[in-house]
Amino acid sequence: MAFSSSLAYNPWILPRSRRRSHRPQAPISAFKSLEINASAVATSSSSTSDQQQRLLSSLLRETDLACTSTGVLELMGQSQVPVNIHSFNFLLNLLVDEGRLRLVEVAYAAMADAGVAPDVSTFNIIIKALCRAHQPQPALSMAEQMPSFGLSPDEITFTTLMQGFIEEGEMEAALRLRKKMAKAGCAPTAVTVNVLLHGFCRLGRVEEALALAQEEANSGSFTPDKFTFNTLIHGLCRAGHAITGLDLLDAMAQSGLDPDPVTYNTLLSALCKSGDLNRAMALVSDAPSPDLVSYNTLITALCSAGRLDDAMELARDLARRSLSPDACTFNSLIHALLKDGEHALALQLFDKMPSRGCPPDEFTFNILIDHFCSVSDLGRALELLREMEDKGLPRSVVTYNTLIAGLCKNNRVEDAEQVFDDMPTRNVVSYNTLVDGLCKSGRLDEAVELMEEMVAAGMTPDKLTYNSLLSFYCREGNIKKAADIVQTMTSNGCEPDMVTYGTLIAGLCKAGRVPVAVRLLRTVVMKGMAPTPKAYNPVIQALFKQNKTREAVRLFREMAAKGQPADEISHWIVLRGLCRGGGPIREAVEFVGEMVEKGFLPEFGAFSMLAEGLLALRMEEKLVEVVNAVMAAAEFNEAEAAAVRGLFKVGKFHDGLERFGRQLDGRRRRRGGRTGGPGYPLHR
Repeated sequence: MAFSSSLAYNPWILPRSRRRSHRPQAPISAFKSLEINASAVATSSSSTSDQQQRLLSSLLRETDLACTSTGVLELMGQSQVPVNIHSFNFLLNLLVDEGRLRLVEVAYAAMADAGVAPDVSTFNIIIKALCRAHQPQPALSMAEQMPSFGLSPDEITFTTLMQGFIEEGEMEAALRLRKKMAKAGCAPTAVTVNVLLHGFCRLGRVEEALALAQEEANSGSFTPDKFTFNTLIHGLCRAGHAITGLDLLDAMAQSGLDPDPVTYNTLLSALCKSGDLNRAMALVSDAPSPDLVSYNTLITALCSAGRLDDAMELARDLARRSLSPDACTFNSLIHALLKDGEHALALQLFDKMPSRGCPPDEFTFNILIDHFCSVSDLGRALELLREMEDKGLPRSVVTYNTLIAGLCKNNRVEDAEQVFDDMPTRNVVSYNTLVDGLCKSGRLDEAVELMEEMVAAGMTPDKLTYNSLLSFYCREGNIKKAADIVQTMTSNGCEPDMVTYGTLIAGLCKAGRVPVAVRLLRTVVMKGMAPTPKAYNPVIQALFKQNKTREAVRLFREMAAKGQPADEISHWIVLRGLCRGGGPIREAVEFVGEMVEKGFLPEFGAFSMLAEGLLALRMEEKLVEVVNAVMAAAEFNEAEAAAVRGLFKVGKFHDGLERFGRQLDGRRRRRGGRTGGPGYPLHR
């Protein structure tokens, strides 16, 4: 959203150079709506004693007599409450505040039966009740009846109605009421203005909120208060204008208002969400006494951004502030340390938690269980599950699902079944994970039985469920059964996705039915879907195997145009196919150049075939040129590159290529890539 120039120079907003230090408190989660308290005008104290009010209130809670107009009057008699306007206003307001809106109408009828005429406070209470019941239009009709009783709406009437419409998202109706209020000569209060500001900000209309605040301030009848500033700052932050919110924070301080926890943490949360962590750190650092919630908000954001050192330093700063870390602090740091590979330090923090008066909670255990499953230390993961049970900590379905996935991944499906059986509750993910594990271990009948159990439990199999069965049949080469699974998916209203089609295409290629796979690929494109490399790669590889080099290369080029960009495996398949297909060697050389320009390193097995071809054609200079390009892309250091070039220079090309291959595989490992061939079987 672009602010207009008039708003950009709003006098409430100070230049950033004048920014002062502010003290962050607790983060804001949601901005609470305003509550207009009509009891302020109920004037119950004038003729109804506090003791009588308490007695009436007690009787209302303990008896059913108030179900009728007569019953209400009887209760008032029992509690010796005078039958007058003040007593009825007290009663009505009590019912509204306790949420007993059904009885409000009964009490209002009793008032009429007793011959007591309503006053402005009575109408305001009834209007409040209707607005709470999400009926602002009947509330407006109620206000329009006031003149027939010789009454005029006051500022509370108009403000309550405005809030009622705003809560229903009807901002324009609230603005029409503002005009009626002015026409009636009823001056708006600060609460009225704040209600409208809240309405604008709630709808993301921050420019209009700022304009209204400026207009009312210029009129001289409105002085912005803490709620005004908090409303505008929250609206700005919600709209992505945290920096302007900081400017408004300065204006708030210049107005002599002390920002509260809502003010500071609205800004802190917005800065962290937008990634402006340096400003967020400055906001916390400059504050005289930030609280733990502020620290945790920033520590979590720093950890998520990979700024672990800053997060650890901030955690160490807690002691200087006389604050102690809680489970949230430890959890953020432990998760970030594990993600960064600092496993030992993460476990040290975990072990220190009890001595710091902060025992690990279920989230701490879930983080560690997920970690141990990811590194295949399933024994430790199961120990942690038992420790959670011993400590009486809740084990969520996420905890169990993580363990089941880890066990299945490490071919411990029977153990996964045991964990599954021990689960107090299961969800679709629980069933899908175990179904997939059973399929991958060849236990199809049990997988199908589990899927039937899933349906009996009231859950609907989804794409993941069907894709697991589909993968099994494709691995077994049973294309008919695989096609049946796709048909069943569609019949059950589960539309196949790219994983489904990619799996089926790979199965067709494995079964030698390449033309059918190509047609299916074309069909997927015609459906408007963008096939992934996993859908294209098996077809391209199968075409190379059939020596259909031109068709394979054409399909590779089509991938970027009609599907998604080719991945590393796609390039490996094409390079190997070009090198073993007997085509022009220049094309293979050019393709290596294309690979490195895209940031992909060639797989050495295919590259060595290209090198042998160049040497056989006595194209040593071209080989040196290509190797130099790859070494530059792989970021060989000078010593590594010099060693390879030295061997080439003395004619020891095979020795140089062997050294080059070792270094290349090492680079790929450090990049997190593969060191062998593509994930599909390569036919040498």
